[in-house]
Amino acid sequence: MAEPVLTPTITQFSLEPEELKSHEYILPRKLILTKENLEAFQASKTHETIVSYITALNERVVGVKLTDDIPISPGVRAVLDVLDRVLETARSIPPVDNKASRFGNPAFRTFYDGVQESSPELHKTIPGLPEAAIPEISVYFVEAWGNRTRIDYGSGMELNFLCWMLSIEKLGVFQESDHTALVVKVFWKYIQVMRVLQSTYWLEPAGSHGVWGLDDYHFLPFLWGAAQLRGHKYIRPKSIHDAETTEEFSKHYMYLACIQFINSVKTASLRWHSPMLDDISAVKTWDKVNSGLMKMYLAEVLGKLPVMQHFLFGSLLPWDGPLPAPPSGIDPNDPHYGHAHAHAGVADLGGVGQQQTGWGDCCGIPVPSVFAAAQAEKKPGARQLAGPGIRPVPFD
Repeated sequence: MAEPVLTPTITQFSLEPEELKSHEYILPRKLILTKENLEAFQASKTHETIVSYITALNERVVGVKLTDDIPISPGVRAVLDVLDRVLETARSIPPVDNKASRFGNPAFRTFYDGVQESSPELHKTIPGLPEAAIPEISVYFVEAWGNRTRIDYGSGMELNFLCWMLSIEKLGVFQESDHTALVVKVFWKYIQVMRVLQSTYWLEPAGSHGVWGLDDYHFLPFLWGAAQLRGHKYIRPKSIHDAETTEEFSKHYMYLACIQFINSVKTASLRWHSPMLDDISAVKTWDKVNSGLMKMYLAEVLGKLPVMQHFLFGSLLPWDGPLPAPPSGIDPNDPHYGHAHAHAGVADLGGVGQQQTGWGDCCGIPVPSVFAAAQAEKKPGARQLAGPGIRPVPFD
């Protein structure tokens, strides 16, 4: 019998019309500063809403292909146009000559500033979106493309894009009937734009997921991609090791498209550079992969302080616990806040940071992008590095 996948406990994500009329918007801010704050968040309505939204979208793409003819509402079409504009911005800002460095390209900051500047006008093109809400939801939108200071990207930024979609739905632009399109059209378009940014600006992987996780940057395309494959007659989790299968079906399924992407930039075996994916391939059914990835997302993204300390709370995704007081003399908006290590270069690390040299597990320690690593691999004697701390897969 197939293992049941978590089902949403909230079916209505939009605010009621009367609520919208009197709603007071606020700029999102960071409020998870300690382990206790994180535990309060995990017990909150906002956490429940996010998990319910992920699972609601998950259930709407079971058996759906990326190439299926999906109805596109005016709101979805407008958002796809916004993503096209972001892509145009990236293509208009080439990387600067930075050949001496394997780390993030400074031109990303120019791209980031361009998106931030154009965000208000881009949001005005979305029909039915209250203009008063634009400053609030723009924060999630801009942060979804990466961190300007560190020039990196990870599951926390991907979560910002999810929160942007959820916020737009709360404002009544998206309906439940849009859920399939939000995954296979909007979210997948976002992933395609992010691949351009990652390859153009060599965005560094933020956090440990680039070391032992699914790939250097993303989580949700594997989760929702496994949902697409639930019940497939022929493709099994172990099929990711078959080059012909991934080649033929990557245009239809996110999971296989991500595997193909990894194989295109990394030449070592999957076991060496992506051990988690290799472990998952031994799971018997996509139902178990899908439910296991959901458990993993709850634990390793929504349940991890290094990721969630950057989460932003506004009026649409509110903080409903006591307001935390930041430690004296520390700015919680510092992009390195909350990380117990020195922020020197890898070669200069000492003390608490010493054990994290190389492919570290914190966003404050530079980790070369997958594209930089692939470039270095072409040099004689170079090899793909793998990180410590491989964790068991929660699929049993």
